[in-house]
Amino acid sequence: MDAAQQEATARARELQRSWYGEPLGTLFRRLIDDLGLNQARLAAVLGLSAPMLSQLMSGQRAKIGNPAVVQRVQALQELAGQVADGSISAAEAAHRMEEIKKTSGGSVLSTTTQSTSSSGAPTVRRVVREIQSLLRSVAAAGDIIEAADVLASTQPELAEFLRVYGAGRTAEAVAHYEAHQS
Repeated sequence: MDAAQQEATARARELQRSWYGEPLGTLFRRLIDDLGLNQARLAAVLGLSAPMLSQLMSGQRAKIGNPAVVQRVQALQELAGQVADGSISAAEAAHRMEEIKKTSGGSVLSTTTQSTSSSGAPTVRRVVREIQSLLRSVAAAGDIIEAADVLASTQPELAEFLRVYGAGRTAEAVAHYEAHQS
């Protein structure tokens, strides 16, 4: 890989970090490991071609263009967490992956059984990820930051919201959400 390709890959990974909280290669490898998948199976569940998944993982492409695929990624992250904490079995995870594969996206703010806590309320992380997904489906992180800068002097709270949810890490957005829920 020449210097220009290395630079383009590094930029794509940085954009992925700003849009998705981490480079997609890292995120997808974790899903593969946690859910016992291979790349071809992950691509099939997400509704991506294997070459597209490979390009996203390697940083040859920066953005997932289809919001439904972003939602499937989030659903698989939630599922991987449930497998890791033992709240569902591997067999149930396999069944849920088939359900995730069939989803067409629908409303970004829809809640499903896999996005709720035992009390039936959506988990904070899931709500935050849905807000992030919605913002990131309408504008790139850089554009959201520019909008926040324009609003900063007259609407500082709204500017902070845009920065945190539109371009920040999920952990920062969760902290912000929890701090404003009283």
